[in-house]
Amino acid sequence: MAVLKTEGNLLIMSTSFLQNLDITTSIFVNPPLSKLMEDSVKNQQARISKYGALIVNTGNHTGRSAKDKYIVENNSSKDIWWDNNLNKMSKENFLKLKALAINHLNNSELLYVTERSVGAIKEYNLGCNLITSTPQHALFSKYLFRDKQHEFEFEKDFLIIHAPDLQIPVNTVGNHSTAIISTCFESKTTIITGSFYAGEIKKSMFCVLNYQLPTKNVLPMHAGASHSENKDVSIFFGLSGTGKTTLSTDKGTSLIGDDEHGLCEDGVFNFEGGCYAKTYKLGKGSEPQIFKAASSFGAILENVIITEKTGEPDYFDKSITENGRCSYPLSYIDDIAPKSTGKTPKNMFFLTADAFGVLPPVSKLTVTQAMFYFVLGYTAKLAGTEIGVKEPTATFSCCFGGPFMLRHPSEYATLLKSYIEKHKINVYLINTGWTGGPFGVGQRFPLNITRQIIRTIQNGSLRNAPFENDKIFGLSVPLAVHSVPTSFLMPEKNWPSPEEYTTKARELAHEFHKQMERFPDFYKSNIEGSPLVGRKKND
Repeated sequence: MAVLKTEGNLLIMSTSFLQNLDITTSIFVNPPLSKLMEDSVKNQQARISKYGALIVNTGNHTGRSAKDKYIVENNSSKDIWWDNNLNKMSKENFLKLKALAINHLNNSELLYVTERSVGAIKEYNLGCNLITSTPQHALFSKYLFRDKQHEFEFEKDFLIIHAPDLQIPVNTVGNHSTAIISTCFESKTTIITGSFYAGEIKKSMFCVLNYQLPTKNVLPMHAGASHSENKDVSIFFGLSGTGKTTLSTDKGTSLIGDDEHGLCEDGVFNFEGGCYAKTYKLGKGSEPQIFKAASSFGAILENVIITEKTGEPDYFDKSITENGRCSYPLSYIDDIAPKSTGKTPKNMFFLTADAFGVLPPVSKLTVTQAMFYFVLGYTAKLAGTEIGVKEPTATFSCCFGGPFMLRHPSEYATLLKSYIEKHKINVYLINTGWTGGPFGVGQRFPLNITRQIIRTIQNGSLRNAPFENDKIFGLSVPLAVHSVPTSFLMPEKNWPSPEEYTTKARELAHEFHKQMERFPDFYKSNIEGSPLVGRKKND
């Protein structure tokens, strides 16, 4: 029988949720920060930066293994949107995977367990316990998940079995590669093997809530959230690199959370207890809150280069990856909402980094347009970020979080529409990408310009501005924003060639509709034929 170790105490496993697992090695339960940092360094899995941050390298996997996500097919998964790049796993293969993972963990000298939860509102809170052989991942779970609110309930709460160094040969359990992220909703278990990328841990629970909460009339959102001094809440939807973390941590606002939230009749609530921010080009002047947190003792810097002479991180070195990350608890941010909750949002912002340079920096959306752009989930990959990408490439991720949305996009969009209409929420499309031409020709909107636009909306000043519909997308664009040059606002006037702008804009609008045709029933009943959401190429 395994022994559970806490600081100075020994507990027998019969009183633990672990009694149903065949664990035979020693276990530390809820170890403190000092223990996890010490063991990470002692095991040669991490080093310490000049400022006391834990530096880790995730090896071959520096991001999510998008094609290696599995769901066990049973009655509990009958509403899964399988077309969303999800793989089916049989119950037999899942049990085989579980046995392999447990056997591997039992060969470890020491295991770490964290008893945590997700969801800041008690009614929707889900217990989440992690068992892992790697102390840095136990620390990650302490940061990104919340304090537990109740004792573990087998019929409700989730267990994550984490064996990142276990390499399971292809086809052993129907797997396509040695990385496996598999969830069984019937047994309330997620198993992660073959990847040291910490994001798999938090995203696995985001997927669980995305699947469960809509049945409770709660909209799960891949979005940042903050509130102003008067408690008005803003939501920032966006894919990685579009600015949701940066814009939700602006001066004068209190951070509710930077990535994953729920919207219910009581308002907005954060799923997490910490932040997992991108670090590439992180600067003290542009993102002071995140920079400070990344420079704090105990923060985890993932795949970030450390300058040997100074021990300082080099956030502009992407030789490992452009997807360097920093994880830290919310307490590392100066201005946070103490309960990680807020009122029903007054404003929602859909962030897109348009590398084609044709979308305006800000436009106010109708409900129909909001449905369109929410399901569309548009941003763009840049030339040079992936092998073979020679020019900007349009990328679409439904609901601004496609890989994590386990239900059909229409379910989330219907929930969104009901909240927008009931609470008269303002929705804006914000282009944090390029203007004056595509990437390589034009310039990226300066962060201070985007911040000023957001602040103007939040303080209500934009309500009195004149608006005009652009000719290609039908977007309602303000003709004046305080402290923002008017040349930025209408992109066709900012291109050297109006003809080139029109050609590129029509191409993108056509691609928008082409993408929406992937969802024919939703598209025809809600969008098709509307003059408000962008014209097709030949219109």
